[in-house]
Amino acid sequence: MKRGRALGLSLAVCATLACAACGGGAPQGQETAGGPVTITVNGLPPATDEYNRAVFEENVKAFEARYPDYRIEAKEGFMDPQTFSAKIAGGQLEDVFYIYLTDAQNLIARRQVSDVSPYLADFPVTKDYKPGLMRVFSDDKGKVYGLPDDNYSLGLLYNRALYKKAGLDPDKPPLTWAEVRENAKRLTALGDGVVGYGDYSKSNTGGWHFTAEIYSVGGDVAVKDATGAWKPAFNSEQGRQVLRQLKDMRWTDDTMGKRQLLEYDDLVKLMASAKLGQMIGSTGDLTNTVTRFKATYDDFGMGPIPGGQGTLGGGSGYMFKAGLSPEKIKAGLAWLTFRKNPDRIDADNARAAAKGLPVGLPEPNVWTGASERKQLEATEKHATIPTKNFAPFAAALGRVPVKLEPPNAQQIYAVLDTAMQKVLTDENADVDALLADAEKQVGQILATVK
Repeated sequence: MKRGRALGLSLAVCATLACAACGGGAPQGQETAGGPVTITVNGLPPATDEYNRAVFEENVKAFEARYPDYRIEAKEGFMDPQTFSAKIAGGQLEDVFYIYLTDAQNLIARRQVSDVSPYLADFPVTKDYKPGLMRVFSDDKGKVYGLPDDNYSLGLLYNRALYKKAGLDPDKPPLTWAEVRENAKRLTALGDGVVGYGDYSKSNTGGWHFTAEIYSVGGDVAVKDATGAWKPAFNSEQGRQVLRQLKDMRWTDDTMGKRQLLEYDDLVKLMASAKLGQMIGSTGDLTNTVTRFKATYDDFGMGPIPGGQGTLGGGSGYMFKAGLSPEKIKAGLAWLTFRKNPDRIDADNARAAAKGLPVGLPEPNVWTGASERKQLEATEKHATIPTKNFAPFAAALGRVPVKLEPPNAQQIYAVLDTAMQKVLTDENADVDALLADAEKQVGQILATVK
């Protein structure tokens, strides 16, 4: 789950615009008797999003100028979990389609995607993708079925202005959950409706944050057993630690506010209005506070997730529909490595900065080695936001392990929402009973994973 995807789209799409002289290092498409090779792709913004749609369409024109033997037929949308399974089963997906990282392995196991491995040598930039991300799109024999597009992870967002008022150092975010709890007390003591720490518990967001928080203290939500079957793993000391701390902060410390059953926009609005001191979130949440709720980047900071033993991350990529011809696979690889190429990051960031878009947010990137250095240098060069505010999070990107969502994540999150709701709304909630009940329900959900 990555919230705020549409609001981050202007950056993602703007960063893909290329001039015709730029390329992904791929050869020209092969001439065929039927004319240019045409592929369908998704990711086209809706007509109501005039700016981003125009940028996408310019990008297609630039690609087709670079590769006159290829044509792009773009479709609106990304991945709709409600219709995705039916569309791929019916062969209705685009030739090159957007996918969440958590779904890639299922498609590979079901043989619903094409092997692109024989053609990667013609696209040398693909060697610079992070090995861990490439494994997400690979089978156990090393065959590759797609490419990563973006990546994110969760950390601790906090209001620097409130930190200063509470006598806390805004350049030193808490590194442990005990420190978060103590900071929450000092923030709440400011009065005027300030909440020291906020968390979700509705519309699957509670389970989402529970997952991030149990990862942070070394636990898991689901693991594979010796037979390869998925089993629930959160009814553990780490799971109890997460729920007990939240319960203590809510009822013993009274630092989480009386209003509960919060979902995505609730915490973001509180943060933007300087009524919330701390929350778990991503750089997308920072962008939302500014673009949707008129806050300023100057007032916020971001540090690594407390505990630091792991954090929830994810992202997306593109895969290739099963049964594609070699010509269509090559065209798809040309498109993907054209629209996302480290040699263009500097120019793309300059363009984004000129348009007044935020440049400099610390986001885990998909590159390694020289390509990663190009991205970091271009980000520093064209930054339009106070990057020092988010330096603690950026410094921890390579240190805190990033773990993906469990299989059938949304169903599991819905179950875990209940546990989060109970500890935040019922002073007498039984943590052990909540975890045991959730374990039974999640066990049934995981039993359906193939």
